[in-house]
Amino acid sequence: MQQKQPSIVVVGSYMHAFVVRANRFPEGGETVFGTDSEIGPGGKGQNQAIAAARLGASVSILACVGEDAFGAAARDLWQHEGLRTAYVRTVASQPTGMAFIMLDAQGQNRIIVVPGANNALGAGDADSAEDTIAGARVVVAQFESPVAVVERALTLARRHNVRTVLNPAPAREVPDALLALADVITPNESEAQALTGIAVENNHPEPAARALRARGPQAVVLTMGDAGAYILDEAGGRHVPGVVASVLDTTGAGDAFTGALAVALARGLGLDDAVAFANLAGAFCVTRPGVVPGLGTEEELLAFTSA
Repeated sequence: MQQKQPSIVVVGSYMHAFVVRANRFPEGGETVFGTDSEIGPGGKGQNQAIAAARLGASVSILACVGEDAFGAAARDLWQHEGLRTAYVRTVASQPTGMAFIMLDAQGQNRIIVVPGANNALGAGDADSAEDTIAGARVVVAQFESPVAVVERALTLARRHNVRTVLNPAPAREVPDALLALADVITPNESEAQALTGIAVENNHPEPAARALRARGPQAVVLTMGDAGAYILDEAGGRHVPGVVASVLDTTGAGDAFTGALAVALARGLGLDDAVAFANLAGAFCVTRPGVVPGLGTEEELLAFTSA
């Protein structure tokens, strides 16, 4: 990849994560014994921002946290990771967002998020960052942030000819006009189904990708875990193979993918090469326990691919 520092803006969410591991998920009404637990930083927006920063981008994050210990921990982490936090607000009215994550022995996850202070982020926060958005190479957003701020940030990016990446996670009911603001949309299989009503079966993503692109995005990059990703744009559909990895924890792999994709696009790579690089970042992430430890630097990713 080209060794230059692109500017990226991430419309961010922060969720302080409470993680429990067990050999299997409990059935309804059942209690199972866990094997391990941890508490730490999370949230799709902040994960994507850190992923991009570790890969050499200059990253500004729009976010809102509570006036509590978790919010202070978020700010400390972002300072340590070199994120630009001029557009981070603290509110006393709501606690910092939280995520509750269960992991089974195969590294698969089930997640509940409580947005908290993330819901205080609004269109005005995007307006306050318009000059920074205008100077960015890529703007990234996801749906853990309120729809109003996502729509406004992408609208401003489009106004200033800045490329946009939308990670529609968790999937929401949104108008086609919002999806049309995305130059690249990056759903996983379940999110693609939620947005189109079409299941991705037997690694056959084309019908769902076509239905999603018909709603307005310029390009669909449908992620399929270790099977890689499927691209559909004006050039047609094609598959970008995944990277073989020993799975320890799948949490955050999609965020590692999206952050790396944004960096690659901001550096001027074509979409296919950018997706290949993002596949590598996602594969590296699943080999590490925890999300933030799994967000690799470029040196780590290059060593991983040559191992």
